[in-house]
Amino acid sequence: MKILLPVDGSKSSLNAAKYVAKLAKDLQSKCTVTLISVHDDIGLGHVKEFVSSSVIDDYLREVSEKELRGAQKVLAAAGVKHSMVIKRGNVATEIITLANKEKSDMIVMGSKGRSGILDTVMGSIAQKVSSNAKQPVLLVK
Repeated sequence: MKILLPVDGSKSSLNAAKYVAKLAKDLQSKCTVTLISVHDDIGLGHVKEFVSSSVIDDYLREVSEKELRGAQKVLAAAGVKHSMVIKRGNVATEIITLANKEKSDMIVMGSKGRSGILDTVMGSIAQKVSSNAKQPVLLVK
């Protein structure tokens, strides 16, 4: 089973990593997990005028590596084979694109549990992924 696990460094994404580790152990099968960290860099448009793109690239890579660290530790401790991908762009689109490219069987991701007007207006990444992905999407709080 191939599982895509988007990670953003939040408690809910760490809980999703713990769930995937338990699922892989319970299935006693060859599970491979791809961790993905995506940063939407659209808000950096004005910063790019003052800071070189290599500095921005280094910063986003460092942030992504920090966000991925907790999930990597959880999966490694459980003996689950995993790889890591760092992307930039529209977060939901990048997650779905990678899931399709890698032929993932499932996407497991943390849900921060926001509700109300903010998510109605903006829409959450979890909502966008679960609405548009071809694969089953499991949300973990």
